Amino acid sequence: MQGKIISISGIMLITAIGITTDFAYSQEMSHATFQETAQIIIDKSISQNVTASIILQSTSIQEIRIPAELEREVRENGQIKAVIFTNQDQCVLGVVDESCIMINVSRNPEDRGIIAIQDSTKEIAESYIDRINQALDTNAEFHSVFIHTDDKSNQALGTSGIISGKGMISAAYTLPMEDTGPMYEKISSVLLPKIIRDSGGFYDIAKKLSHDENAKMTFSWIPIDGKSLLQLKLSTDYPNRAASLTDVNPLEFLQVGNIKRSDYFDGGFYPLNSIIHVVVLSSDTTNFSNVNGDIVPTQNIENQEIPTDITKEGWVFDPQEGQRIQGKYIFGEESGIDENKLKFSLGGDNIQPITQELDESTIVAIIITIVAIAAAIFYLKGYKK
Repeated sequence: MQGKIISISGIMLITAIGITTDFAYSQEMSHATFQETAQIIIDKSISQNVTASIILQSTSIQEIRIPAELEREVRENGQIKAVIFTNQDQCVLGVVDESCIMINVSRNPEDRGIIAIQDSTKEIAESYIDRINQALDTNAEFHSVFIHTDDKSNQALGTSGIISGKGMISAAYTLPMEDTGPMYEKISSVLLPKIIRDSGGFYDIAKKLSHDENAKMTFSWIPIDGKSLLQLKLSTDYPNRAASLTDVNPLEFLQVGNIKRSDYFDGGFYPLNSIIHVVVLSSDTTNFSNVNGDIVPTQNIENQEIPTDITKEGWVFDPQEGQRIQGKYIFGEESGIDENKLKFSLGGDNIQPITQELDESTIVAIIITIVAIAAAIFYLKGYKK
């Protein structure tokens, strides 16, 4: 693995910085192109559901495999903003009980009227769908062109609109619905090299979770700034669990008692390539409290709480109070974490953050941490409107 830094602001900005640095810590920190994230969204604001996801992503087509020529052509097209393959229910209006490939295209300002917009979008999508089908080992056929007309999902969950934002146009191709378990197994074998599949970690949790009755799978491919963000996401919903939830065990929703990093990272120190991410959306102000595990000392830099020692495992809360709060658990030098270290409560007395000043000798480390801790995470629970 290369020691690259991947920077994501929200879900759309990627900056690659080819640096590794010695922190005066116990070993040299690196950041790889491959990222594994376990995400729990507790939605007390809209759906009242809890959604658990395992997200595997990379900007390397060797780690999530897409044919190089096809990746380049899609990325250089300019109008294609995303390619999504999912078995989410009703990926666009009118698609029922079918899996879906969506080719999302930005509107051409020269198109006048719905018919012209639909024809232009279909023409672009048709020039790629056969090769996309071949790359994904699918046989999706044209269904419709759908124009997204509002931003409700993006505004509520803080996404950029590439998936379902106002003005985005989806050429939808459908294929027979599959159960998520075998579908995830198949797409994993197509997209992920054997070394990653055999390395366990979050991927093993996703395989197990894929057999849950509410599990859904999404592969997304987003061209950005000279590369593509490739992401395989396995999610399952727990309906109506959020409303009364005050004591939280994140691993309960991943259906495991402990979580282990992928062996893929055994060749070096990659503390930010495996992250547990909890998001709480609430109609009223709420906060984190009664935290079982450690809290990592931070310094506020450009309105972000930045860990001052990434060799330490524990929580980084930012913000820890409000209507949308989030916590990231980093492993530090640990290879695995027990569920008891991850438990916390919502409401109650505010936790006291641990602050620590950084000296100038670690400024490079700060820069690396700023860009790496905001790893590309979709806050969307699914892709339906």
